[in-house]
Amino acid sequence: MKFFNIEKTSEGKARAGEITTDHGKIQTPIFMPVGTVASVKTVHQRELKEDIKAQIILGNTYHLYLRPTMDIMEQAGGLHKFMNWDLPILTDSGGFQVFSLSKSRKMSEEGVKFKSHIDGSYHLFTPEKSMEIQRQIGADIFMAFDECTPYPCEYNQAKTSMELTHRWLKRCIDWTEENKEIYGHKQRLFPIVQGSTYSDLRKISAEVIAEAGAEGNAIGGLSVGEPEEEMYRITDEVTDILPKEKPRYLMGVGTPWNILESIGLGIDMMDCVMPTRNARNAMLFTWQGVMNLKNEKWKNDFSPLDEFGTSFVDKEYSKAYLRHLFVSKEYLAKQIASVHNLAFYLDLVKVAREHIVAGDFYEWKKSVVPVLRQRL
Repeated sequence: MKFFNIEKTSEGKARAGEITTDHGKIQTPIFMPVGTVASVKTVHQRELKEDIKAQIILGNTYHLYLRPTMDIMEQAGGLHKFMNWDLPILTDSGGFQVFSLSKSRKMSEEGVKFKSHIDGSYHLFTPEKSMEIQRQIGADIFMAFDECTPYPCEYNQAKTSMELTHRWLKRCIDWTEENKEIYGHKQRLFPIVQGSTYSDLRKISAEVIAEAGAEGNAIGGLSVGEPEEEMYRITDEVTDILPKEKPRYLMGVGTPWNILESIGLGIDMMDCVMPTRNARNAMLFTWQGVMNLKNEKWKNDFSPLDEFGTSFVDKEYSKAYLRHLFVSKEYLAKQIASVHNLAFYLDLVKVAREHIVAGDFYEWKKSVVPVLRQRL
């Protein structure tokens, strides 16, 4: 069974494809909701599947390792069974979380020693340990252990970090080849291109990652504070090098317009906490633009939350009601907004895919991006 099949390519780099895993098929381009600790915040698994139409979600190696711990994970039979999610799952390697703990970690060739944010205990993540944890979690797609550099980043620091990521990749591959899956389904390792915003480093890294021969590849170290134009430039350069016949995953991106621009640059998979995090702060993304539901202007707007929305919340609740819930600090506000935003993101990539198949993606993208960006 072929892992990735490209069904249609557009006049540029955008393409519509299909990824096949043991837990089901994924239509690309796809957005993947982030379920850090075995939960997409405030959203039921049933809503994810039936209302949001998520095809794959993310789990987080660092967080799941600390809590509930791998002992519980293995007793449950892996993350799919633990959280009752029978569709595909991707796990990150823990590298980004360890990177974000800059004040309480120590890097070495061996790996990263870090202090738990939960109880202050010390732990060591090596490439081998990250692979072992991701085996125990049982994700369909799992990531190589890497170091994610901050922005801005000095050239020499970016180069040293990239070379370490490449050495760690070899150790990740060796470990995975020597240690088979434990839950009876296939797991696929994706290596990660690094190199900060330096074109020459990104080129070197993309070539090393392409030569590794993995079934899919990821681009990391972007969406960490650099200007959007830099992110697009690097993505464009890297997708020129990564194998066309394999899925490309741009990590941690982003806004609805970031997603459409990235699809136009040849990206197949994206994830971001933005739809749920912004939802919890009353920011809703729609086909007409961005709404802040705490604004006074929605106070007596009794029209449906989003007339073009695809989830049940868009028809069942009004803007005035959701604003009232936010102002009253009701938990339901965060749930409604999260379901809306995630459903919108999944609708966004679905419609983008339809335009790629129809052959007018770039023309459509040019007309829709300015609308998506406007504040309502």
